[in-house]
Amino acid sequence: MSRPRFWTASFVMAEVGFALATRRIVPRGPEAVTMLHLLLVTGPLLWLAVLAVNDANDLATDRLNPRKADSPLVAGRVPRRAALRIAVAAGVLTVLAAVPLGVLFTVGVALVVLLGWAYSAPPVRLKARPGADLLSNAVVGVLGPLGGWVAFTGAAEGFPWPIAVVGVLAAAGLYLPTVAADRDADREAGVGTIAVSLGPRAVFELGFALWTASAVLAFLLSLNGVVLDTSLVPLQLVATPALLAMYRVLLRDRPSFTAITVVACAYLVPCAGFAVTYVDSF
Repeated sequence: MSRPRFWTASFVMAEVGFALATRRIVPRGPEAVTMLHLLLVTGPLLWLAVLAVNDANDLATDRLNPRKADSPLVAGRVPRRAALRIAVAAGVLTVLAAVPLGVLFTVGVALVVLLGWAYSAPPVRLKARPGADLLSNAVVGVLGPLGGWVAFTGAAEGFPWPIAVVGVLAAAGLYLPTVAADRDADREAGVGTIAVSLGPRAVFELGFALWTASAVLAFLLSLNGVVLDTSLVPLQLVATPALLAMYRVLLRDRPSFTAITVVACAYLVPCAGFAVTYVDSF
């Protein structure tokens, strides 16, 4: 229920936050303990808290979605009421586990848990509110790295916000193909996601525009030496067209989650280039 494949996103964002805060890639001494603690909170615990309530409230939709046929609730291995109890228990445990990492970090984690529940559960159910579903997922692109920064610095001061905007745009661009993949099941179940409201073509073009904006902003930051080093310009000139082409070819219409994963992994190439040029030492 916690989707271990999703933990990777948390791990990457935690590492980005650490690198931004310390200008190093590998934690040292007590930092390693903090990193493991951070990964436990933002990985399995947080995802279980958010996805258990999502599964419980999306059961009607998931039963119409062949991709969800083997999920614990659809397959009948976990009752809906049990999933809700798991979500509450995991949410409480996630917040309590965050406490040793500081007050600000704990407050942020609590807000993310509440946002995850608001995304799935009525009466708010942001998932069924076109535009709100996109914004609530895109904000993860800044909250993830910011959480890593706060866990190691104890404060939000000094956080490089321009790089966060790049992350928000990229996260939004990658979120839209996921709702496009589930559009038919959502429409049949009466869930008005942004993909149901706009249609596949408009959602694809919006996602591509956001993906392009992220790449262009990253290039401009690099060109001007703002957060991103100017030495990254040659990499950007090669990676940007490749990422745009992959998005248009692989994520058109109703893409598979394998295709979405491939595009997301390709995005790690310029991220790695940024890390190498940003850090002072490994």
